[in-house]
Amino acid sequence: MASIHREVLIDDRPENVWAAVRAFGEIHQRLAPGFVTDTRVEGDIRVVTFANGTVVRELIVDLDDKARRIAYAVVGGSLEPTHHHASMQILGDTENRSRFVWITDVTPSSLGEPIAEMVDQGIRVIKRTLDRDERRPGQR
Repeated sequence: MASIHREVLIDDRPENVWAAVRAFGEIHQRLAPGFVTDTRVEGDIRVVTFANGTVVRELIVDLDDKARRIAYAVVGGSLEPTHHHASMQILGDTENRSRFVWITDVTPSSLGEPIAEMVDQGIRVIKRTLDRDERRPGQR
C-alpha cells in the first residue's frame, strides 16, 4: 500500500477554506480550477474529471463540518485502484491561516507515485486558489 500525506498552509481563515472544500460538487470552480475541469454529483458519488483526462467516481464517505473533514473513496472510473481512501481536513494554524491536510491510501503500491504526483499538483493549485495573497482583490 502507498500512503500519501501532504500538508500546506493557506493564508485564509479555516472557515473560508472549509467552505471551498465542503462544496464537494464544485471542485472545478472553487477548489482546484484548471486541475479539475468538471465535477458532477450523483447522490453520494461525485464524478471528477481532471485536466489530464482521468475521470474518477468518488464515494463521499464522510462530511464532518465540526472537524472540517471530508473523506472519500475512488469506486470507479479510469483510475482502477484495488483500494483507495482519502481525506482532506482543514485545521486552524493561526487566526487567519489554515493547515490543509490531504491523506490518501491506495493499493496497489504501483499507483502510489502517479497519485502522489496528482496530489502534489492538486495541492499547489488549491493553495494558489485559496491563498488570500494569491487572489485578486474581491475574488473569493
